Amino acid sequence: MSIELSLERIRRLTSQLPPYSRPTIHVAGTNGKGSVTCILSSILLASGLTVGRFNSPHLISVQDSIIINEQSISYQEYSIARATVESAEQEHGTGISSFELLTLVALQVFEKFRVDVVVIEVGMGGRLDATNVVPDECILLSTLTAVDLDHQAFLGNTVKLIAQEKAGIARKNKPFVLGIQKYAVVENVVRATVDQAGGHFIAAQSAQRRAWDETIDGPFPPTLSLDAESFSPPPPQPIAFTSSAFPNSLSALLSLNGAHQVDNLGLALTVISTLMTHPSCVSRMPKSFSECVMKTIQTGIRNATWRGRLSFHQLTLSSPIPRAMTVLVDGAHNPASSETLASYISTLVTMLDSNPQARILRLTYILALSHSPPKTPKETLAPLLTFRTGTRLSIQTKVAAVGFTPPEGMPWVKSVPPPEIAATVREVAPGVGLWVAPDESEIRGQLESALEWGATEESDIVGIGGEDGVQQLVIVAGSLYLVADFYRLLAKQSDSGR
Repeated sequence: MSIELSLERIRRLTSQLPPYSRPTIHVAGTNGKGSVTCILSSILLASGLTVGRFNSPHLISVQDSIIINEQSISYQEYSIARATVESAEQEHGTGISSFELLTLVALQVFEKFRVDVVVIEVGMGGRLDATNVVPDECILLSTLTAVDLDHQAFLGNTVKLIAQEKAGIARKNKPFVLGIQKYAVVENVVRATVDQAGGHFIAAQSAQRRAWDETIDGPFPPTLSLDAESFSPPPPQPIAFTSSAFPNSLSALLSLNGAHQVDNLGLALTVISTLMTHPSCVSRMPKSFSECVMKTIQTGIRNATWRGRLSFHQLTLSSPIPRAMTVLVDGAHNPASSETLASYISTLVTMLDSNPQARILRLTYILALSHSPPKTPKETLAPLLTFRTGTRLSIQTKVAAVGFTPPEGMPWVKSVPPPEIAATVREVAPGVGLWVAPDESEIRGQLESALEWGATEESDIVGIGGEDGVQQLVIVAGSLYLVADFYRLLAKQSDSGR
């Protein structure tokens, strides 16, 4: 089955299901929409609301896409809602896709539990995405994160065309909040699209990085260490935000990693400000909402987490000898997100410069890519493997190329063959150590084999394993589906350790 963007099928089936009525925030974008949904959900939950969230693709199991109060729904609840949708589908034969079915299951679950507000991430594009079936009267506001080139085969070959498709979620008489953009053309085309739909265009206000203030933020955290035995994570990011909705400048700590998350936070806080002040939103939100937000927003910001996006984890491999490692996972899957990951790695290197115990940094990339023409492996990997940073540290890099487990219900998603990834690595970063999973081998076990290679071969090649001053970091990236495989491995290890 291939992807066919259309609202015709899902609208026909929706008319045969119990109506959806939950107040909904709709989030589109190329990069950052998942992060914005998690920040919004965390702030809304901290304010005392019951919050539903829909994200895709899932990580470990399909019900992970459907979240209430930051907890995935149970398999039982998922199965009950799915049975309702499938029964209607069988009766009316609309031929909906897997994603359309999942979207309707999520809406049924949120309606059943009568959640106070729902935050929905667009799957692809916007105008013809299945999530755009949510009725106009349910939409509180729509918002658009950073727009860049991706999925050109479905959305258009230019940023302008892609932005126009994504802005197609705008609704009449409802606010539309646009996040900070890399390309000036985006704002122009989005303004025009929102105006044509009769919506109210709002440009997001920026959040700002500020210096750590111990009177506000508490004692400064320990110096960064990537060593698995004495891991000390990067500190949260101190931010400030000014808005007419807040009488004073808002100061908070953002736990999400990466400078780009400050822009995502600014967009999320503009959305919250709009919910507090725009007449069409105020009339739908609880009367005490603004008062509660003022008291709890710092907690909501600090509690926001987003698995698989610049997330640190500790993993211990049992073979050939027990070995602990620090792993950074990130679903960077296109050139823009690859640049973001490279920028963050540069930031980590700068932080390590202030750790006098660190002399050598070993970076092991484990990479898989989705086959998604016209996007090429070189376009995605070049920013990641060619970044430069001025540092006293000696940086040693190597790469493992693997495949990923095909996601459930998406048979059209295929891995780029590992030898093809390896050829790109040799072209972009000649001379790095390279491990390649056999193209004909089973996908199962490839990631674990790559991790074992990263843990054991390094000391043999360099000859200094275990020496003081060596920091090691494994980076799992290139596809969110590979990140999903990592989380399955992490869960397996956690279960075996009980």
